Amino acid sequence: MPDTPASDGDVVTLLMRQHGDIRNLFDEVERTTGDERRTAFRHLVRLLAVHETAEEEVLHPYARTAFAGGRDVVRDRLTEEGEAKELLSRLDGVDPEDAKFLPALAVLRTEVARHARAEERYEFPHVRRHTEPGRLTTMAAGVRAARTLAPLGPTAAESPLPALVERTRAVVRKAMDTVDKDG
Repeated sequence: MPDTPASDGDVVTLLMRQHGDIRNLFDEVERTTGDERRTAFRHLVRLLAVHETAEEEVLHPYARTAFAGGRDVVRDRLTEEGEAKELLSRLDGVDPEDAKFLPALAVLRTEVARHARAEERYEFPHVRRHTEPGRLTTMAAGVRAARTLAPLGPTAAESPLPALVERTRAVVRKAMDTVDKDG
């Protein structure tokens, strides 16, 4: 999957594309078995961690003040993200071939989909409507940095979830500092 199509120039478009990538990875985990499932699940864990951390560092702080009711919208999204992280953390310790894995994955998928729909309905349109195009582009650069500067590889794929989140947080903050200084 290419990381930076021209259409991903604004943060909302980029995050929505990542929502599609996440749905596709859920599909891949569900339809594979054995090592393929393990690999697909590691990719899913990484993308979810990187995606949500980038939203927490880039989008949500901005959305809190960008539009009327932004604080409440962000509070609700963070609650959903917390619930999904809890499910992901518990699932992360289950062998993908265990009989408990697919039912737990289905619960996670439902929560992640509900969260994505809420972002796409309650947060993203307001951010797009109340933000200058240059700022949307700057925020997209911060989100892209999380995937670009924290590449998926054997070490990244096997990182414990909390370490992955912290590494992503540091990468996004550094990228946003650089973009803000340069832009």
